[in-house]
Amino acid sequence: MALFQQQPQMPPAAPPAAARPNAPAAQDTARAQQLVARIRNRFSDTLVGQDNLRESLITTLVAGGHILIESVPGLAKTTAAQTLATSVSGTFKRVQCTPDLMPSDLVGTQVFDFSTQRFSTQIGPIHANFVLLDEINRSNAKTQSAMLEAMAEGATTIGGQRIPLPKPFMVIATQNPIEEEGTFNLPEAQMDRFMMKAVMTYPTTDQEVAMLAMLTRRGSDTIDPTAVTPDVISIQDVEFLRSAARRVHVSDAIMRYAVDIADTSRGGGTKPVQGLSSRVRLGASPRASIALVRIGQAAALMAGRDYVIPEDVKRFVHEVLRHRILLTFEALADGMTADQIVDSIVKAVPVP
Repeated sequence: MALFQQQPQMPPAAPPAAARPNAPAAQDTARAQQLVARIRNRFSDTLVGQDNLRESLITTLVAGGHILIESVPGLAKTTAAQTLATSVSGTFKRVQCTPDLMPSDLVGTQVFDFSTQRFSTQIGPIHANFVLLDEINRSNAKTQSAMLEAMAEGATTIGGQRIPLPKPFMVIATQNPIEEEGTFNLPEAQMDRFMMKAVMTYPTTDQEVAMLAMLTRRGSDTIDPTAVTPDVISIQDVEFLRSAARRVHVSDAIMRYAVDIADTSRGGGTKPVQGLSSRVRLGASPRASIALVRIGQAAALMAGRDYVIPEDVKRFVHEVLRHRILLTFEALADGMTADQIVDSIVKAVPVP
């Protein structure tokens, strides 16, 4: 975290209006902040602490991506996902992944109707605005490939028929890092489809006490969507947030900064990290630089700006890169983590 406390810099001046003609208007950024504040209020009714996870979820929603959440059991991964889903008036489905889960259980299948003597298409739970894939690494490779198609293409194929998924569409997947029996590690291609990977940590003592107090007041350990505040945002509001985020101005310097970060993880960059090749066997793909820019746009909009600054890119750089960097066996043997590699990359890349 010390990387974010380097020598203070003056905030960059806003680019001239002529340089960002399509940027969201002032009333759009104000509306975006109000909508995001309503989502945060929803979290305050259901979750104690985990502010980093909350911001990661909301930013991924605004940026139009998918998120993978990793933690040991009992840290409210499912609660956080349900809270985000119930803060929007869209459809929500939860799928508990198991080794015997088949693609048809997720995507859907065709059923023969004897009354009409025809096949009818029965869509699966992935056809929802928000889909929670609990313990995604417990599903087999065949089912994971069906998930990959849905996340990458925004559509599924049932009986040769292509069926588009509803918009907005967001996958919130969870996985448990401590159990190996009965799990199937996600392939790099599918990991790369997640815009962010959030890692949850244990709450502090005060936060855990506050959690118990909240559960005691509520009288239930699970979320009741009808019991919390009905102040939810609409599907149209989510589409507005995503459209406004895409119109946030990104300067050439910021784009080069994002590319430089991704390129440095591959052993290149304007200031390569010495000895990186002995610690990293596969760096971040160009999809990482896309994610850095999209996340930067979303973070800027949520902060009330119509242009991206370097801090918007750096804020979630660990979440964007940690699952896209594969370490060598030597680095793993030395106890090194991907977050430490990201720290060295951010420290080496010059800030515009």
